[in-house]
Amino acid sequence: MNHNINIFLDTDSSITTLADVLALAAEDMQAVNSVIRQSLDSPVILIRQIAEYIIGAGGKRLRPLLVVLSARAAGYQGQQHIKLAAIIEFIHTATLLHDDVVDESDMRRGNQTANTVWGNSASVLVGDFLYSRAFQMMVGLDSMEVMRVLADATNTISEGEVQQLLNIGNLEISEADYEQIIARKTAKLFEAGCQLAADVADSPNMTTALGNYGRHLGMAFQIADDILDYAMDNPDLDKSLGDDLAEGKLTLPLIYLLENGQDCDKSAIIKAVKQPGKGDFADIQQRLERSQALAYSQKRAIEFARRAYAQLDCLPASPFRDALAYLTEFAWNRTK
Repeated sequence: MNHNINIFLDTDSSITTLADVLALAAEDMQAVNSVIRQSLDSPVILIRQIAEYIIGAGGKRLRPLLVVLSARAAGYQGQQHIKLAAIIEFIHTATLLHDDVVDESDMRRGNQTANTVWGNSASVLVGDFLYSRAFQMMVGLDSMEVMRVLADATNTISEGEVQQLLNIGNLEISEADYEQIIARKTAKLFEAGCQLAADVADSPNMTTALGNYGRHLGMAFQIADDILDYAMDNPDLDKSLGDDLAEGKLTLPLIYLLENGQDCDKSAIIKAVKQPGKGDFADIQQRLERSQALAYSQKRAIEFARRAYAQLDCLPASPFRDALAYLTEFAWNRTK
């Protein structure tokens, strides 16, 4: 895999690493984390325990990060984007809780999943709590546009999850089907967060561009994530390899190999999908490495990242714009 291509074109920028991005947004993100902690309060102890466990596990916090960067890039000087960013993170965390139950996952970010520790019922119900708390917080923003966009987004995410479930083990799934699924289940929340950041900033001329930026970035991010599921010898990876194959999910690398590989490659994939588990994972990994499947998937991720980058032309020059530009590189070119 090639991790040396650079689509970040502004060589004069002071934002050249993810650490630079995080430093730029540090004050806002500290405020977001404070709102998250305060909003997790509940008289029901189990809710506090599970919500704190999931939120406290860390992760990239990419979605709320995009909200605060987008709002600042659009010239916003207020504080409403802080609550909006926390809302986006709550919605995302709720989907993770539900996903882990559906996927029967036992590890996430190097830790046991909540359903492994507390059981499926508690995880689903706390996920529901986070969804409802997110909508309570939306009311506090007193914006029908925020309510509309996020109500539509959560509905679309659910559609994507159901569509993905229906395609478990589907050896006829096409690349177009796959892109539709990830556009709904992943890219939609990226899009909503960036779009609403412009709305909070009262910058209607930037709403469409930032929404498009988020959607394309989310597509690049998810394709890269699906490539990483077949990573070889990556000690920094914070996900459990082979989960997609074990669950019968055919993501872009497998779809490409099914359509373009040799007969023996197709037979190996069919066998692995029809007999769920990780017994065939090493063999599939090697077949993907020998083929053009991972390179093709990376190419598609880069294409979406470039589309995201192109949407930033309408933003005024600023370190926040530079940070959004850098994240188009990070989205496809990460190693964990």
